Amino acid sequence: MKKGYILVFLAASMWGTLGIFAKLLYGLGLDPFTITFYRASIAFALLFVYNLSKGLQVKKHRLPFYAFYGFFAVFLFYILYFYTVKISSVSLAVLLLYSAPVYSTILGYFIFGEKITSIKLAALVMAIIGVLLVVNPNGGSVSKLAIVLGLLSGLTYALYGILAKFAVKNEKPEEALLYTIGFGALFLAPFSNFEIPISSLPCLFGLAFFPTFLAYILYNTALKEIEVSRASIIATVEPVVALILAYILFHEILTPKQVTGAILIILGSLMLHIEERNEKDQT
Repeated sequence: MKKGYILVFLAASMWGTLGIFAKLLYGLGLDPFTITFYRASIAFALLFVYNLSKGLQVKKHRLPFYAFYGFFAVFLFYILYFYTVKISSVSLAVLLLYSAPVYSTILGYFIFGEKITSIKLAALVMAIIGVLLVVNPNGGSVSKLAIVLGLLSGLTYALYGILAKFAVKNEKPEEALLYTIGFGALFLAPFSNFEIPISSLPCLFGLAFFPTFLAYILYNTALKEIEVSRASIIATVEPVVALILAYILFHEILTPKQVTGAILIILGSLMLHIEERNEKDQT
């Protein structure tokens, strides 16, 4: 097995801990804006040192693009996802986040002219049915606000990937992440509380280091060995890790209907990534 596959698995597993860190920090009295601000700020500091060691050269003409990128991909995405975790559960938040491939496929059609094949269409239908099952367990319902915010987090997650395609044409992935997170931190600062309990610092550093700095470095390193389309397939382990950890740590349990929905969402995402890989193989 290539080392790249192991690195992607590790990175995706770390991303699966985002909601866990959020729940732990909420228990320490922090709010979503403060959590995401410190996540972005600490990660920015780590990335700055890392990029500086690689010979960072700031491209001033690219900063307006990254201000736009940072607003959607960090400010909105972080807040929407973390707030969904706060008012619902880690399980629901991560599953709604994985509506992102639906948006990516639709936006890819309109922006890049990417074809919507029969397999993609089937995957989209599976993902949509899965979301409906997750948000309507056994005829009941979950918070409408959580559903809206969770689905919007999926949209911003999709925008993150689409904007990344434009970013990496001009910068290395780690440089693009540095600028994006830096602007995200700036947007978050006015809404954040700078007075935080000392006990929260280890958890905040862990959030910034593992699922933010280290996960992206491992993922970018892996892409030197394996294709993006193959890496994205392995990365679908993220929601599985999140669901398992939520069950172990917080005793979050999905209903049979939600489990079915979770399987459909994850399978739909896998099908889309596999189709993307097949398309690349044919070109």
